[in-house]
Amino acid sequence: MAAPMLRWGCRGRRWALACVDGGSCHRRGAPTGSTSNRIRGQSSVAQQPLHTAQKPRKGEHKWAAVVGLEIHAQISSNSKLFSGSQVRFSAPPNSLVSFFDASLPGTLPVLNRRCVEAAVMTGLALNCHINKKSLFDRKHYFYADLPAGYQITQHRLPIAVNGSLTYGISAGKECGQVIPKMVRVKQIQLEQDSGKSLHDDLRSQTLIDLNRAGVGLLEVVLEPDLSCGEEAATAVRELQLILQALGTSQANMAEGQLRVDANISVHHPGEPLGVRTEVKNLNSIRFLAKAIDYEIQRQISELENGGEILNETRSFHEKLGCTVSMRDKEAKQDYRLLLMAKYQYISGAGHFKFI
Repeated sequence: MAAPMLRWGCRGRRWALACVDGGSCHRRGAPTGSTSNRIRGQSSVAQQPLHTAQKPRKGEHKWAAVVGLEIHAQISSNSKLFSGSQVRFSAPPNSLVSFFDASLPGTLPVLNRRCVEAAVMTGLALNCHINKKSLFDRKHYFYADLPAGYQITQHRLPIAVNGSLTYGISAGKECGQVIPKMVRVKQIQLEQDSGKSLHDDLRSQTLIDLNRAGVGLLEVVLEPDLSCGEEAATAVRELQLILQALGTSQANMAEGQLRVDANISVHHPGEPLGVRTEVKNLNSIRFLAKAIDYEIQRQISELENGGEILNETRSFHEKLGCTVSMRDKEAKQDYRLLLMAKYQYISGAGHFKFI
């Protein structure tokens, strides 16, 4: 029996996308994917098993999905972004923490040259414009594994902007054709990673490991040019190969070196974009595709049943195969972004300076 599916497309395009429940995005007429993941014992519309949507009759509206990605890649460097602490996976907890990483008073950051060079190389590979002047900002928020109470990041003037990433989507196993597609790169920025919280439910306590605090990250922000889980997964896989070929990141998702946040909304073509939700910390390409496809169908089902989509942050439950609510974003969080430092990259000379 064929798996239930929802179809959507944009007027004027020859191909119409069909998103299979729990599966991938295919061209019309392509083989469907796996059956849906059903969640039992849930009462809300958002968590009920998604039913088959009938093919829209003539004159009925179709649904279009819009997906944007924020991809965080750990930079391949021997030391952290602003300290000399070593970077090593699976080291004993809190064994690779400098005074600056622990945010002790009087400590000052020293920018890692390797991290800047890695960001520039990645920007050039993604056809970006490299800004000769770039800003570091302090993004303020409180969390236990962020000892300073703020994250050093780039918000106003990142290191690279306005690029593109080209990838290919398979048109089906039968014809073996690959359709070239492109997603715009909004910006590439440098930022610190946070520490890691280890939750002990048996003792009702949370332990903090600061080995990862201050590790250099490349955040690659993609414009919302994607429309389903397969496109997002293929684009991330292509970026992963580029980072590995450049040597700027090992991009090993199993070790947390590549993490993805997905922003997803649905709307009727020709109408304003819908309310978006964010699915955080997707650490597998397979789970990325599943989470996006599930969230698209959840939003369509919610709207078709008279509900509304909340502007919220969600996470993907790997065992249940669904997204679950974490917190809402209705009240916009004030990060109090403050200018921390400005530096200038001297093109041709191969170095940079603080200004």
